[in-house]
Amino acid sequence: QVQLVESGGGLAQPGGSLRLSCKASGSIVTIATMRWYHQAPGKQRELLATITSGGGTTYADSVKGRFTISRDNNKNTVDLQMNSLKPEDTAVYYCNADIRPTDSFLTRQYWGQGTQVTVSS
Repeated sequence: QVQLVESGGGLAQPGGSLRLSCKASGSIVTIATMRWYHQAPGKQRELLATITSGGGTTYADSVKGRFTISRDNNKNTVDLQMNSLKPEDTAVYYCNADIRPTDSFLTRQYWGQGTQVTVSS
C-alpha cells in the first residue's frame, strides 16, 4: 500500500524558515509529478508548488521567490523549503503525488496526512 508521510512542520516566527519533507513508501513503480498544497482554516486547499519527475517546477504567485520545491527520485521524497515566512502562511501543508503502484497499470493521486505550520511572533 502506498503512503505519503509529511514531516517538518511546526512554529516559526515571521521572516523565519521551515523545511517540510514528504516521503512516499510502499510498492511503487513510478512517481510522476509531486506537489505541495496548503489549507488555511475556513479556506480551500491551495496548490503552492509542483515538481515533475524531470525536475521542472512551478509556483503559486503567493510563494514565488520565498518557497523552493525539490525532490530526490532515489529516495522518493519531495521537500518544500519555506523562507521569509508570513503569518498568512499559517496552514496545514499537504504533499500530493501522482503514483503508479505495483498492483495497477493506472497512475493515481495520493495525499499525505498533512502537517501544521504556524507562523507567529
